[in-house]
Amino acid sequence: MSGLPIAVIGASGQVAKALTKAAAERGQAIVVAGRPHVDLTDAKSVAAFLDWAQPSVVINAAAYTAVDKAETDQAAAIALNAQGPARLADWCASHGVPLIHISTDFVFDGHKTSPYCENFRRNPLSVYGQTKSAGEDGVRAALDQHIIVRTAWVYGPDGSNFLKTMLRLGAERDVVRVIADQTGTPTCAGDIAAALLDIAAQVDDKKQAARWGTYHLVAGGETTWHGFAQEIFEHAAKAGFKTPKLEAIPTADYPLPAKRPAYSVLDTAKIRDTFGIVLPPWQKGVAETVRLLAH
Repeated sequence: MSGLPIAVIGASGQVAKALTKAAAERGQAIVVAGRPHVDLTDAKSVAAFLDWAQPSVVINAAAYTAVDKAETDQAAAIALNAQGPARLADWCASHGVPLIHISTDFVFDGHKTSPYCENFRRNPLSVYGQTKSAGEDGVRAALDQHIIVRTAWVYGPDGSNFLKTMLRLGAERDVVRVIADQTGTPTCAGDIAAALLDIAAQVDDKKQAARWGTYHLVAGGETTWHGFAQEIFEHAAKAGFKTPKLEAIPTADYPLPAKRPAYSVLDTAKIRDTFGIVLPPWQKGVAETVRLLAH
């Protein structure tokens, strides 16, 4: 890559923290910023940071991710997920800098029973999904040099996520009930970060014909939330964590404000064929993350 840094927006998120670690391991220059210093809803703060950073590539890892809260906090979700990415794309367009933007499996309605390709019709069921879909459109409209990366069920050792919630509940309760009729792919933040740095290197290499557009990036395989929890507790027990009895329940038994897609597995053939990126099976990241949290 060039000597210029990668600029990452969204310092507090799981992927941003993983990007910081991965870049340090690679010796890749990176500058990471988030609220209150850089607010994606404030065009002036975004421009001031990026003008200072002079990045080779921008990665947007900032998002409003409180899926259920978004149903009643629509203005905040729109500002961060829909309008914010367009502001980034505007700056990138005026400065000739590529943008890598992270999106979600929640742009789909989950009515399929086979993995979603990138060009399948979007039909989000929730405000969160709708605002993320709008954010994709804002990036596409403002900037040709973009890579939109949809991922799913993100977890890791940092931040709040399902894996850490399961470990906490396992320590607190004798029985934990988990939904068994929603299917997707748990994807480790560290694997996502490594892939994003690989993509950044390729789009920054002017000898490499960059393939702008939308890609799916998830770990190998698929499971349910219940299957995810089973895998977590299997490794947790070996690591010395207290583990509960696990019960499978239908979505109807655990109503939430935001509707989730019943099936949101993403087809990753395009990112494999274009960038040579293949993430490991989802179980591998679970084992590694539990191991890290046990120390």
